[in-house]
Amino acid sequence: MSDAVVTETTIVIRGRKVVGGVAEGEALVTRDRISGWGGIDPRTGTVIETRHELRGQSFAGKVLVFPGAKGSSGWSAMFHMTRLMNVAPAAFLFNEMTTKMALGAVVTHAPSMTDFERDPLACIATGDWVRVDADRGVIEITKKNNSGDRP
Repeated sequence: MSDAVVTETTIVIRGRKVVGGVAEGEALVTRDRISGWGGIDPRTGTVIETRHELRGQSFAGKVLVFPGAKGSSGWSAMFHMTRLMNVAPAAFLFNEMTTKMALGAVVTHAPSMTDFERDPLACIATGDWVRVDADRGVIEITKKNNSGDRP
């Protein structure tokens, strides 16, 4: 009889704090930019944009990893509403800093980071467990194991 061996792979990435704080959760990753106004349902924390790869998926309580915001200044208002409805992401990790992204992160109150030493889109997969310590500028990624469960 053989014993199964479970190993954890942890990756550490450093970046710049946008909004301070510490949060952790399951990653939800997309290479598509996210539109706030008309792209999300702020009552449920779900992506509703018709052609978005995450359409129908919820980001509530997850670490949202994406290139950045797209669309109008309504982006920050929609994500502010997710916070008021208790369906906001646990944290934001994004590559491109824009005024709408910065304001959205601030009004959501979610720990947020950008300007990474390594591209998080290349290191993090949906389902990985991610701990964001924006105060220290450190992201710890625990890769999910082969069964899809958190190790």
